[in-house]
Amino acid sequence: MTQKASSLASGGRSLTSPPLPWTTRLYIALLSVVTDGARRSNGTINRCLLSFFDARSSASAKPRHGVRTADVPVDPSRDLWFRLFVPSSASSGRIPVIVYFHGGGFAYLSPASRAYDAFCRRICRKINALVVSVNYRLAPEHRYPAPYEDGVDVLRFLDDGGLASADPTAAGLADLSRCFLAGDSAGGNMVHHVARRWAADAAGGWKNLRLAGMVLIQPFFGGEERTESENRLVAAPLVSVDRTDWLWRAFLPEGADRDHEAANVFGPRADGELEAALPEAMVVVGGFDPLQDWQRRYYECMTERGKAVRLLEYPDAIHAFYVFPELKQSAAFIDELKAFIK
Repeated sequence: MTQKASSLASGGRSLTSPPLPWTTRLYIALLSVVTDGARRSNGTINRCLLSFFDARSSASAKPRHGVRTADVPVDPSRDLWFRLFVPSSASSGRIPVIVYFHGGGFAYLSPASRAYDAFCRRICRKINALVVSVNYRLAPEHRYPAPYEDGVDVLRFLDDGGLASADPTAAGLADLSRCFLAGDSAGGNMVHHVARRWAADAAGGWKNLRLAGMVLIQPFFGGEERTESENRLVAAPLVSVDRTDWLWRAFLPEGADRDHEAANVFGPRADGELEAALPEAMVVVGGFDPLQDWQRRYYECMTERGKAVRLLEYPDAIHAFYVFPELKQSAAFIDELKAFIK
């Protein structure tokens, strides 16, 4: 099933970005400059430089904007933890659990990054769901499959009752039979791979946790082929071809190319048939995202394999539009996400 949001007429112009508020343009320009400056020619990242510009929000036991938060450790030896978002409006009954994987090309950002703290807070409040935002290991220090392993281990933590000891009140609200995986960009890629690992064990390997759906928000997929949208939007903000090529080199195993199954999930090296237990999915695509052709291809390949998938398109959306509340598509997407989960 496909759904396309309204579009601004472009008059046939070749654009790499739609009209945006000046504050949004400024933030994107600054983020692009900082992440580009932090990329070293030897394939490493200047984390010290990034730390000066990655504004962070601390967890707050006192509700802010109708949501309280707590940072819950899973495995301190590898800095695996998650930020838990609990809506103040939920005092009794069971509510869905959304396990969220942030974007950043597998190399940047965290659940504490201000943009993701605010975004997950909005999801929590608007949908009335617990949000578990995962701090997974980053590349190039930790390459494939480290983030996928971290995602599965957080699901194991929840399935084994880890939330009960960390936050008994939240555990009393959590309906683990309605657990959704959601993520944007690299996090959207993680949704697919973590869900497959869950589904491979679904018959008997999980006691309490059941995946009810997947939400892939502008997922970071790719391949050796250059698609039409990559060529047309080669200089797009945030995810230009030069940037995404560097990020794949930083994340994939040494010597692997972009047709590795982590990037090109239905490409020449795709690893086997999809698991029967893989849940329904929603794939979100933006018309100014260079990755859009890969995202539509994912939707088509899932559909061809008999999976229930919904394609939600925003023709005038840039990559990462959802973290900018000033953009009308951001609020519209939250409404669609609520409908999908409810």
